[in-house]
Amino acid sequence: MIFLEVIAVRMTDLIEKKRDGGVLSAGEIRYIIEGYTRGDIPDYQMSALCMAIYFQGMNERETTELTLAMAASGDTVDLSPLGELTADKHSTGGVGDKTSLVLCPLVASCGIIMAKRSGRGLGHTGGTIDKLESFPGFSVEMSRERFLENARTAGFVIAGQSGTLAPADKLLYALRDVTGTVPSIPLIVSSIMSKKLASGAHTIVLDVKTGSGAFMEREEDAFTLAREMVSVGKLAGRNMAAVVTDMDQPLGYTVGNALEVREAIAVLRGEDVPDLKELCLTLGANILVRSGAEKDETAARARLERCIADGSALGRLAAMVKAQGGDERAVYDTSLLPLAPVQRTVAAPEDGYVTAIDAKGVGHVSMLLGGGRATKESAIDLSVGVVLRAKVGDRVQKGGELAVIHAADGESAARAEAELLGCYRFSAEMPQRPPFIRGIVS
Repeated sequence: MIFLEVIAVRMTDLIEKKRDGGVLSAGEIRYIIEGYTRGDIPDYQMSALCMAIYFQGMNERETTELTLAMAASGDTVDLSPLGELTADKHSTGGVGDKTSLVLCPLVASCGIIMAKRSGRGLGHTGGTIDKLESFPGFSVEMSRERFLENARTAGFVIAGQSGTLAPADKLLYALRDVTGTVPSIPLIVSSIMSKKLASGAHTIVLDVKTGSGAFMEREEDAFTLAREMVSVGKLAGRNMAAVVTDMDQPLGYTVGNALEVREAIAVLRGEDVPDLKELCLTLGANILVRSGAEKDETAARARLERCIADGSALGRLAAMVKAQGGDERAVYDTSLLPLAPVQRTVAAPEDGYVTAIDAKGVGHVSMLLGGGRATKESAIDLSVGVVLRAKVGDRVQKGGELAVIHAADGESAARAEAELLGCYRFSAEMPQRPPFIRGIVS
């Protein structure tokens, strides 16, 4: 016999319970999420609960139940027709983050199906699907049946987010954004993991950024978030790992949609972009090991390296682009990707070593050029952005090439140059850099 928990309390009672440090039951959490999603619980009461959670926190079980309730608030994706070797990846965001464009085809070339839904970017650059639209004709809109078929035939698929996937998260995130409760760890965990669980993959890897250009600037906060997300995922029956990585400067050398696509293709061709390649190999190795496809990280990394060397990873990207209506020739001939009409070289203002690059500042430069969205309605210029020629630890000479700005016109390029120079710091002494990979949680 199954006993269902009966909830016979008012929302006010649950707000007061959490306000005073109480623990919400699974049934109470489901009641809250279901009621709020239906519109029975008003914003002002949900705002009060979010603030109570912000100050009192949630224990591991509460956070897990909140995540599961949010995942169940809408449609879920059944990937069982694709078998058990399915994986998904999430990044907490950063400047120049084109990781999915490398990681997905790389892992797919090893026989793991990457079935991923992504959103559009709001801020310094577009999101993954904005970047992919640099391929002429590329489409992110598709039916569920087409989503599964593309995943099966191409080895991976990246589609736009469905409005019916974890709708409670969309409602809650909008509320948190205007009530000062975005930084709450349980609310962040449930927001990210509800969408990942609803997306159906057996193995989930997380790239948690830390540093001045990250949402979690303090390393200890990044590790706390990583541990909580991994714990929730495991309790939900998924294979989990999280990699905490540096975001004190942009990832790779490019910031801007088509520019980042070119850099991702360069890595898949075997060119050396040290931090981006290392990140993708680390995330990819964790997917292979956690899913049982390889016995250890050493063997997994070697397999991934072979898939770059033999061209199979690049071939997977071309297959996915073609399957989603794009011109796969651009994978092999990047001159077919959008190119800004103006390229302006930025000269180093002094001799010395680059000691710091303000990642958020570089992202802001890209947005001002038109590469990002200030509002949801903003149009993106896929061709513009910044190519860094020197990063932290590199020595530059006065007048030497520091960066190249890709712009729609000379006026915007000149404005961008002045702001970009303000993002750099120099010193006569070579700086000491912390490791790019700060740690792995599994």
